[in-house]
Formats: sequence, C-alpha cells, structure tokens
Amino acid sequence: MTTHWILGPGAIGRLLAHSLSPIAATTLLGRRALPARQMLTTPEGEQHMLPLHSLTIAQLAVSRPELPTFVHITTKAMAAESALAGITGCIPPSTPLVLWQNGFLAQPRITQAWPGPVLCATTTEGAYLTGDDGVVHAGRGHTFVGDLHNQHGALAEELAQTLTQAGLAATKVDDIRQRLWQKLAVNAAINPLVALNGVRNGELRGEAYAGRVVEVVKEVAAIMLAEGIAPPNDGNGEDAWLALVWQVVENTASNKASMLQDVESKRPTERGAILGPLIEGARRHGLECEVLQALDNELAEVEANF
Repeated sequence: MTTHWILGPGAIGRLLAHSLSPIAATTLLGRRALPARQMLTTPEGEQHMLPLHSLTIAQLAVSRPELPTFVHITTKAMAAESALAGITGCIPPSTPLVLWQNGFLAQPRITQAWPGPVLCATTTEGAYLTGDDGVVHAGRGHTFVGDLHNQHGALAEELAQTLTQAGLAATKVDDIRQRLWQKLAVNAAINPLVALNGVRNGELRGEAYAGRVVEVVKEVAAIMLAEGIAPPNDGNGEDAWLALVWQVVENTASNKASMLQDVESKRPTERGAILGPLIEGARRHGLECEVLQALDNELAEVEANF
C-alpha cells in the first residue's frame, strides 16, 4: 500500500484524501487541526462521512508517521515553497513531490530546487469546501501527470494508475509543461471573472459575461502562439482555446472556483500565478494584454480591501 502525505487541506487536498484513503495510507497536513470526520458530497449529491487522518505541521515533527511514497502539495501557488520548507526536515530529499498548483509559478521553481523527483498534476476536477469538515466534489474531470523534464515517466505512470484506481481519472503524459500552460489559459478566462462577479462557473455562459470571456481568450490565444504552446485538441488558434474554455465551463458549471472561494474568504488570490505569467509573456513578446492587466488590477484592488 502506498503512503500519501497531502500538504494543504483545501478543496483539492481533501478531495484527494477522501479518494485515496480507501486504497492508500493518507495523512492531511495543515497549519491547524481539522475535525477527524469529514464529509464528502459527490457530484451526484450523495454524502459520505469518513474519518480522515490529519496532522498539523507541529504535530508532524513529533509524531513521525510512516514516510510517504508521495507528498502532494495542494496549497495555493504562492504558498507552495514555504509549505514545503516546513516539512523538509521530516522527509528524505529523495521523496517524490506532486505539485497541484494552478498557474506556472511554483512548478519550475520547486522542480529546480528539490533534489528528488517532482511531478506536476493538472486537473479539471471541481471541488470546493463547505467548512472545516466538508468538501463538495462539484464536477468530475481528468488529471494529467508528468514532470517538466520528462525524466520520471515510470513514477508518473504509477501515480496516474493510483489516482484512477481511487476514482480520479488520470493519465501520464510527456507534455505536462504544455498542459500546465493550457490550464493556465483556462484559469485566466474563468477564475478572475467569477471571483470579481461572485458567480459560479456556469454563469459565464450568460449574456452578462460571455463577451468578456471571449475578450480574455483573444489575448490569451495570442500569447500562447508567441510562447509556442499549441492550441488544445489539435485545434486552430483562438477558436480552439475558446472551445476548451467553454468545455471546462460546462463541465464545472456548478463549481465555485478557487479564486472565488479566496475572495469570499478574504484571502489573497492566485492572480500572480495565473495572470502574472501571461502578462509577463505578453510584454516579452510586445503583445496587447489590456484585458488581462485590467483583471489583475481589479483583483489587486479587491485584495487591498481585505
């Protein structure tokens, strides 16, 4: 049986713990204690109360559970490096890490700094928290696993098979860098708009927001072309990017996006990890990014008022 430490008991972290716990030893790690019994609401509306093993970082240092086969880092992008630093004294430097962050900020930094294998996961599974003891699996998706330098294919395959067995469909891929950029494009089109307007993903299809989605995708598609990131699903240009965004909106219609959850909880958002690399890329290539920059400015203003 594999052993999984999940660092960051947010929505994806708890969904992972619920999914993996029937087939693997799992430990949720966070800064504060959580109730021992946790509720999972499935996409079909079924509710399951399960005991999940969790420890605070302080408890980890003294309890020393079985060393992990994988450490999943499911914190926000801007917290990933500091969260990892908090547990490095408890794990061997050869321990495989799995990075679940949005954007493209933490992945290259940790891949370069960590001596052991670093896998990256990008997922369209939808989940949100309902308090300290509940998570809603709002929409089923697919997870792709790989590493930035294509050096750990067997490990990625092992993890993909484990996730699939746990009910989270997953595939090992050789092009995870491209897929991370694709996820970045989708997040940029969805997260800021739902966060700023207080709506769920599916509402973006309405007349009030659809036009702004198109405006964002237009800028994103041009940046992706300049960065050498191929359009998704073997499509062509802007239309392929827009089709991907609408597909994710449809698949996660009832989901409360992570950035919206952050705004509602008055927490800093991942705008730096999602919009930051796109704005930087646009400037590097001399491209327009007025829409993306305006979204970033609006989010910065919202955060300033927390």
